[in-house]
Amino acid sequence: MPALAARLADVQVSASVLMGMKARELAAKGIKVISLTQGEPDFATPAHAIEAAHQAALKGDTKYPPQGGTPALKAAIRRKFKRDNGLDYSDDEILVTNGGKQSIYNAFMATLDPGDEVVIPAPYWVSYADMAKVAGGVPVTVSCPQNNGFKLRPEDLEAAITPRTKWVMLNFPNNPTGAACSREEMKALAEVLLRHPHVWVMTDDMYEHLVYDGFEFCTIAEVEPRLKDRTLTINGASKTYAMTGWRIGFCGGPKELIKGMFNMQGQATSGVSTVGQAAAVAALDGPQDLVAERAAEYRNRRDFVVEALNGAPGMACHKPEGAFYVFPNIAACLGKTTRGGVRIENDTDFALALLEEAHVGVVQGAAYGMSPYVRISYATGMEELREAMGRIQEFCRGLS
Repeated sequence: MPALAARLADVQVSASVLMGMKARELAAKGIKVISLTQGEPDFATPAHAIEAAHQAALKGDTKYPPQGGTPALKAAIRRKFKRDNGLDYSDDEILVTNGGKQSIYNAFMATLDPGDEVVIPAPYWVSYADMAKVAGGVPVTVSCPQNNGFKLRPEDLEAAITPRTKWVMLNFPNNPTGAACSREEMKALAEVLLRHPHVWVMTDDMYEHLVYDGFEFCTIAEVEPRLKDRTLTINGASKTYAMTGWRIGFCGGPKELIKGMFNMQGQATSGVSTVGQAAAVAALDGPQDLVAERAAEYRNRRDFVVEALNGAPGMACHKPEGAFYVFPNIAACLGKTTRGGVRIENDTDFALALLEEAHVGVVQGAAYGMSPYVRISYATGMEELREAMGRIQEFCRGLS
């Protein structure tokens, strides 16, 4: 059999996908599994967005889309960036992509040469490092431990940048920790980046509207306008509007970068679903009160989950500023044995045993570049969360 490309040797299937698959395998056997592995809102897509897609289809808007996005959606994205972030972009500085993930992939493929470095704060979303590798880049991770609130310190960023650095990745609110940077903290990072004009800055702002307790979101090109001409600001409809399956991402950035990304997209997927783009226009331009209402519900879930996990023997859970994840430390569970006879040596052992014995799916922190932690998504209903937290507490009580 012919061989696969060597570039796949260091690229792994997402751990959250694998744990989700294991959870579904157990469910297929009739076992009631509560999967807290996926970063997917349990809410419905807003009705007016669905209706906009329906009307677009009825009107025959079902042909090949413009490669970079429809004029209507680009206009809505421009309004969104201005309204929410104080950023002005022209149409040729905006690209619509198949989910925010393709924005990242396009950017790496359009800019990275073999050996170029990508600075990635850890813990990090699992795909950042693998996408950098596929594009020929070298991921350089920077530890952001819990005693720093899982946030990137300016001195650590400074130490990570070299002459080979091509990109610095920012993702706040963060997946998997939910950590978010204040304006002062973001300004301090911007001061470092201003000293390194050869570095592009990529900010994944997917969770911008999911912040709690009066926390104010900010994005780096807004905080430091002098960085705007080398910053790619990425967002999308998935998390804010519960539109994961519609696959609508978008980004704003310098014209020449967007042009390169447009070219790359043309060789991969071309344009994005026309009816999906119509739905996204309605979501971005429509009533926004639903966003705040859902964020309030996520906050209630966060508070419940954090308290419950801190009540589980051996777990210590930090309260995050945003997103819909918690990242509890399980160090005190290591070296113990489950009721089923499994010895817990690391966070992968913990996640697998929790799934097999308590039938709760979580993802090991090792997948995100930091152990011994697990990522738990609370983007599910309170009834399931209550049962899941009870199962986790009982599982931890059974460790000896």
